[in-house]
Amino acid sequence: MELKKRGSARQVTLHKELVISGKESKDLLAIDDALKALEAVDARKARVVEMRYFGGLSAAETAQALNVSEDTVLRDWRLAKAWLYKELSKGLQTKKL
Repeated sequence: MELKKRGSARQVTLHKELVISGKESKDLLAIDDALKALEAVDARKARVVEMRYFGGLSAAETAQALNVSEDTVLRDWRLAKAWLYKELSKGLQTKKL
C-alpha cells in the first residue's frame, strides 16, 4: 500500500510483514499478567520495566523520571527481570502438567 505525497508528507510504502496481527499473543498476555503481579508487589520495579523495556529509556533517563539514583534503577531492573522470569516460568510449568 502506498500513500501519496501531500504537502510536506513523505511517500511511505507499507509492507504486510510490518502489520501487527490482530490476534492477541498468549506470551504477551502472560507478560502483562506477570507485570501486573509485579506491580502489586513493587510498583517502582514495574515502572522500571515499563520505562526500560517498553519505553526504551536508559538507566539514567529512568532514574531521572523516577527521581531515584541510577544504581537504584539498575538494581530494580536486575531484580525485576529475575522476578518476572520466575513468574513466567511458573506459567510454563503449569502448562506442562
